[in-house]
Amino acid sequence: MEVKKDILWRVYLSYFFIVVVCLVIFSRAVYIQQFEGQFWRNKSDSMHQKIQEVEAERGTIYSEDGKMLSTSIPQFDVFIDFKAAGLREKNGERFYKNLDSLCFHLNRVFNKKSKEAYRTELVDAFVSSRTYYPILKNITYKQYNELCQFPLVRLGRNKSGFMPVDKHLRLNPYDLNGARTIGLDRENAQKVGLEQTYDSLLSGVSGRRLVRYIAGGVSVPIDDYQIEPENGKDIVTTIDVVIQEIAEVALHKMMVKNDAQHGCAIVIETKTGKIKAIANLGKLKKGGYGEDYNYAIIPSEPGSTFKLVTMLNLLEDKKITLNSLVDLNRGVWNINGQTVKDSEKHSHMLVTAQQAFELSSNVGMAKMAWNGYGRNPYEFLRDIHRLRLDTLTGIDLTGERNSIIHKPGGLGWSSTTLPWMAFGYNLELTPLQTAVFYNAIANKGKMMRPYLLKEVKYEGQSIKTCLPHVAAEKICSDSTIAQLQRCLIGVCTNGTAKALFKNTAYPVAGKTGTALVADKNKGYENKIYQSSFAGYFPADDPQYTCVVVIKNKEDAPVFYGADVAGPVFKEIADRLYTSYVQQKHNEPNIWKSDSSYFSFAGSKQAVKTVLNTIKLPFNDDGNYKDEMVGISGNIANVVLEDRNQSDKYMPSLRGLTCKDAVVVSERIGLRVTVRGKGRVTNQSIAPGQYVSNGQLLTLTLD
Repeated sequence: MEVKKDILWRVYLSYFFIVVVCLVIFSRAVYIQQFEGQFWRNKSDSMHQKIQEVEAERGTIYSEDGKMLSTSIPQFDVFIDFKAAGLREKNGERFYKNLDSLCFHLNRVFNKKSKEAYRTELVDAFVSSRTYYPILKNITYKQYNELCQFPLVRLGRNKSGFMPVDKHLRLNPYDLNGARTIGLDRENAQKVGLEQTYDSLLSGVSGRRLVRYIAGGVSVPIDDYQIEPENGKDIVTTIDVVIQEIAEVALHKMMVKNDAQHGCAIVIETKTGKIKAIANLGKLKKGGYGEDYNYAIIPSEPGSTFKLVTMLNLLEDKKITLNSLVDLNRGVWNINGQTVKDSEKHSHMLVTAQQAFELSSNVGMAKMAWNGYGRNPYEFLRDIHRLRLDTLTGIDLTGERNSIIHKPGGLGWSSTTLPWMAFGYNLELTPLQTAVFYNAIANKGKMMRPYLLKEVKYEGQSIKTCLPHVAAEKICSDSTIAQLQRCLIGVCTNGTAKALFKNTAYPVAGKTGTALVADKNKGYENKIYQSSFAGYFPADDPQYTCVVVIKNKEDAPVFYGADVAGPVFKEIADRLYTSYVQQKHNEPNIWKSDSSYFSFAGSKQAVKTVLNTIKLPFNDDGNYKDEMVGISGNIANVVLEDRNQSDKYMPSLRGLTCKDAVVVSERIGLRVTVRGKGRVTNQSIAPGQYVSNGQLLTLTLD
């Protein structure tokens, strides 16, 4: 009996403790829920929420005449929160009521799934109470606006659960033309070109927003907190898209014809130093040619185009005159155990210094340099420094490389370095440095710093203007400049480029160049030649300076500068002379009356903002299907009208700005090329015509 009581006592005691523990736990749970619940809910949210930077809309890069070279267009990802209170009211009555019509429109506009597939997917997600369920990815701004009018979606976020996440896609309306100079803005990769140089201007100031992280690491914004970003500034470049296209086409044609490795063509406006075009083409691994590197700012042995530097030094230092005689010895000269040879065999013996230059004689230039500077090579190097060829040009492109100029006592200097330097070997210059030097000769000795940025704009207003900058007021005397110009014209009339420019309608001044270049660590055994031509036109009133450099394939049958780079220069010069120089003073002035009938177009919000700002009354029924609207009439009767755009049929783009027209065209899958400036006056695909994805559209602006 005593044993039984002892056991029962222990059982009751244990039971008592269990009851007490349960009461404590229950009390604690009630306390947490009623008094600390909000604290712990906030704590939970803080572990899944974060302040995230909102990237500002990147600024647009324009050509000098207002054409877009690089711009951003909006894209959207769309999620649905099936836990939204308004969506689940009355057991989802609102959801099921709009479901069929919603699926119909999703299929009609996006056509990625059947109506039945959309219905099954949405019902499953609703039943599972999915949070932030991804429904659409990478939709365009036009598609997003149309989505906002769908059944259920138009009821708003709280009742539909639909939540958009916006982002921006960077595109180049002119495809690869000048892509390496304009640059690339790549996610998680190094920017290049102007996109890199002016990244701080283009990128703007990021905003901030509160986001919630869901499964898969996806972040979805929460409306409670957001600071709007400050959009990037626009930059206007000195690039002319027509000149860029001319240079690109001419270079590409010769690259394909000669199966060359890579090449570049540079066009500079002589009097200002503005870069009007830089074409860079390299052979791609997948075949064909593309803008892979900016060869214009990568140094290499210049070859005979450097002979102009040698001539300038000799003339300026009074070492020679143009009539000084030099013995070419039939194109062969031995010095310090090495042999200098002219590129082609000939029978010339005693010629003038000017004739040696026009014939591009290596022997003639080496002899004159050796006789003038052999005892004091520092004098020759001093002149190179005075010409700023041993420094960067200062162009506003990140990545410009320094030239390579050897000096006595250095590893690259030997007893034959000076004579070889005289005709462009044993040193390296960038094609851009050559172009800047030749431009100074064309510009009567005034050396201009090359530049690409003309203006910075913010919201259409100019906030900074870049003017031409003189790098050196005078690189040599007027007498020397006149003699050098005479030599360059002589090359094109009597020398190595005589056949190339025979019967040309305008005078040309230039110099051919051919250099045997090293093939990486293989040396010179593969016989790879670099062809070049540097010059300006018209020679009697220089407007443009152009340099073309092409690196040929191994053992190329055609490699002389006059045969490879020369024709590219000539094609560029012919087209620019006809299109720009010859017509320069023949452009008619067109005046338009302020009271005449007008017709423009633009985004709905922008048009309304402008009209309200200038307090111009307009007729507006507010019934628009599209984001873009038309505005027509006169001052007394302004009418806003729907433009009735479609994904399958070509809309009317007449009256749109270049940017709006490109955005609209890109949204329906068209590839766009643009001619002229101003607003759209003509389009190659007629309004109402059926269009297919990837179709080419040409817009004419005026």
